[in-house]
Formats: sequence, structure tokens, C-alpha cells
Amino acid sequence: MGKRRGDKWPSGWKLFVSTYHVLLLLAVGSFAGGVAADDRLELQRGSVRRAMTRAASYFFSEVSVHGGYVYHYSPDLKTRWGEGLAGPEQIWVQPPATPTVGMAYLTAFHATQDPLFLQAAEAAGQALLYGQLRSGGWRNMVDFQPRARQSADYRNGQGNPRGSNASSLDDGQTQTVLRFLMQLDQALEFRQPAIHEAVEYASQAVLAAQFQSGGFPQVFTGPVPVVPPCTANYPGYDWKTEGKIKNYWEMYTLNDNHCGYLAELLREGYRIYADERYRHALEKLGDFLISSQMPQPQPGWAQQYNFAMQPIWARKFEPPGIAGRETEEAVETLLLIHSVTGDARYLQPIPAALDWLRRSQLNDGKIARYYELKTNRPLYMQRAGDEYRLTYEDTELPGHYGWKTVSRVGELQARWRRVQSGQHGLEERESLAVLTQAAAGIIDQLDPQGRWLSTYAGERLVGQPKFRQGEEYLSSERFSRHLTTLAQFLEASAE
Repeated sequence: MGKRRGDKWPSGWKLFVSTYHVLLLLAVGSFAGGVAADDRLELQRGSVRRAMTRAASYFFSEVSVHGGYVYHYSPDLKTRWGEGLAGPEQIWVQPPATPTVGMAYLTAFHATQDPLFLQAAEAAGQALLYGQLRSGGWRNMVDFQPRARQSADYRNGQGNPRGSNASSLDDGQTQTVLRFLMQLDQALEFRQPAIHEAVEYASQAVLAAQFQSGGFPQVFTGPVPVVPPCTANYPGYDWKTEGKIKNYWEMYTLNDNHCGYLAELLREGYRIYADERYRHALEKLGDFLISSQMPQPQPGWAQQYNFAMQPIWARKFEPPGIAGRETEEAVETLLLIHSVTGDARYLQPIPAALDWLRRSQLNDGKIARYYELKTNRPLYMQRAGDEYRLTYEDTELPGHYGWKTVSRVGELQARWRRVQSGQHGLEERESLAVLTQAAAGIIDQLDPQGRWLSTYAGERLVGQPKFRQGEEYLSSERFSRHLTTLAQFLEASAE
């Protein structure tokens, strides 16, 4: 495991930094000309590897706590943010925290074979193993302080036995951890028994949380009840006055790319272990998306459904409308499932959904998060204190939620056309030219300490930390994205 914050670097590190800058200047200068193209590319590959090593060495040895990470950090690392301020012994599970960073390390390891990256990834994996719940999955954070108030009922017995045992699939929490651990298990050649066993334990729990219809709840503590499948339909009652549904998290969920995260997990399980359980569950998930597509005049998807497959309320600002973003995510998930199974059934819902998305675009080219059932009018909320009121007006929207998003219907339509032409809907890889330019910019942004610092400019960030305008901070998401891009450059330039 890497050093904890405050540990000093070994002697010679400053010399390494100085040498790195000399080499970097030589490499960047050579991009302008005067050196053969192959030599320039090799110089940049060397610069990229050194930048990856510096950035990962700093992040692993100075930023990690017990091998894990949160979302954001003050530059001096004294203040850490997850969903709110994080304690000194806490790490975050929900992306883009510990499993996201871990997967970036693995991508770097595969591109370089440098054991530093595998060591950092394994430390992240061990941190996540500590926080595995008795129910098999994970919640949004792990607290390493024994019996702490926010500690949960960890499977290792070192948590709070009175704490939560609810494994969460919300925002990709359990899915992303398990997907990372599968990849780590493979990178370690399945020789680390604790990791391999934790993957199997978690996989069994997730598979047992799939309903007969193929859908999943938002959280689970054990196997789900047997519920007869049915097809989506409009509620026959006054949904506007129904209010928040009790225990909606135990019912069918699509909110926040729920099914997309699950599909990626099941695809990864099938790819790594060649286990038919994962493929079967993936096919059942596709069946659920077919049956949960709403009928005309709104052939999209809602965020949550009851067991009668009717859209329902969740939180008090989440009404049972047809959801623009979740419909885009459902289309994307169906394309992914088809790419694995080759079954044309999973493509059948897509044309009607794309047509609905096109005709539901707002005047500014965006899509609303909610559209009223049957009328298809964009539906919003206004807030007064802790109370919310449904409205058709898009003024004075609460700032804590994405009420509108940029429409992706053009991108999805292009992917659909590629499927029709036999390309299976897979995303095209970035060209070497694009990656070369991106890599040069990423290296240039790395500071002398090996950090990619960000400056807050008023944007909405995951976890909503309380930054001031112009304040600098470290971001796990940015670190992971940059390290992954540099690794992708190395792989593309080696082909």
C-alpha cells in the first residue's frame, strides 16, 4: 500500500523531478519539427509514461487513505469531500471515487506493465473489500474507524453491526465496485483468493437481486421477492396527488443509468469469467427494458415503476413522468445488450424511442428530465423551503438537480445507423492524432508536484462541494480521466 499523507519522499525524488522537466522540454520542443515523425512519437511516448508515473505516484502515496479515495481535495489535502465533507478515515465508493480511480490504474498497468499501477489498483481493491456489506454489495462510502456512526455492517465484522446492510445499486455504486474487482481479479491472474472470493460473493448477491421480469431494485439486503412480469402502462389514478411512494427503492429502477451500470457489469462478468449466469442476467435485463417501455404516445421510459409496471414517484422532486435522460440511457443499454447477444429483439424498442426523443426536444435543443404522462408537456419543480410544487414553467428551478440536459438523440441516431450497417453499435475509438494532441495538453497541465489541479468556475460538481469561485482543488475524476487518456495514447501509438 502507498504511503499515507505526510510521508516524505525518498532522497533523489527532487532530482527525478528536475530530470523529468528537462526531458519534457526536449520532447515538447521536438513536436514542432526537426526530428523524424517516428522519433517524435517515441519521445512523446516516453514523456507520457513519465507523466503517468509521476501523477500516479503522487495520487497513490499522498492522496489515498487506506488505498481509497473521495471526490475532491483541497490542494494541501487537509480537506476532503465526498457527498459532503469526508472524515479522515472515510473513502467514497460511488463513482468517480475509489473504483473509478482503481480502473484508471488498471488501464495504466495494461498499457505499461509498470507494477506501480497494479500495486495502486490492488490497494484500492483491498480498501473496497473492507467495506463489502454482509448483503454482498456496497453503499456509497466506507468508514475505517471501527464502530463509527457512519460505519456499516461490513462483512469483515469490523464495521458497525447496527449500521446499514443495504447494498446500493444507486448511481452505479455496487456495480462499479464489482466491475473493478472483476478486472483486478483478472489482472492478478485470479491468484488473490480474497479478491476472487469477494467477487463471487457479490456476484451471487447481485444476481439474486434481479426480479423475474429482469429489472432490479435500487437497493437490496437479500434475494428479491417473486413478482409476476407485466408490461408498462399508464396509471389509472391521479398520480399528481399520489405523492412519494414508500419503499420505492425496492421496486423497478432506471434512475441515473441504473440499467446501464448493470449491463456493463454483466457484460464484464461474462467477458472475464465466461460464466453463462452473467449472459442470462444480461438478456433478462434486456427483456425488462422491452417490457418497461411505455406505450404510445410516449414510447420512452420512466425513472421508477411499481410492480404493476406503472411510473411512480420517488423522492418528492421526482414525479412519475417519462424521463428524457433515462430514455436515452435505456436506448444506449439496449445497444450494449445487442452487441453482446446479437439478438435483434433488443433493437425493436429503439426506433420509436428515438422518434419520441426527437419530437420531445425543447426549443434550445435540450431535453427535459420529465414529461407529463400522456400530454408530453415538459414538467418541472419549484421549491419553497423543503416543499416542491409541480409546474410547467422552467424558471426558478432548484439548483440541486438536472432538470434539463443536452440532447444526445443525434449521437444515438448515429449509433443506431452503425448497428443497421452491421457495426453492432460499438463506439469508435479515438484516433491516434486526437490522442496525441490530448496527451500533450494533459502533460502540460501536470504541476511540479505531479498534480492535475482544477479551478472552480461555478460548475455543478458531483457531491456539490462548497468551493469558492477561482478556488483550486484536486479531483479524482480528473485524475482518472487524464491517466486513462494517457494510457489509451500509449496503446494506440504502439499499434
